[in-house]
Amino acid sequence: MTEPAETWAKQLQDLTGDSDEKSAAEFVRDLYECAQNDLDDQRAQAEYEREE
Repeated sequence: MTEPAETWAKQLQDLTGDSDEKSAAEFVRDLYECAQNDLDDQRAQAEYEREE
């Protein structure tokens, strides 16, 4: 079974017509990491507000 990041990288390549798999995979990883950090920040803020 393929990893979700691999699937997203393949879709990105298909959309952009870019043949560089490494670049697409790196972009997907960076995007995921940024999204995860944003979610973590939102959760931390919500927890802080609940505690006050």
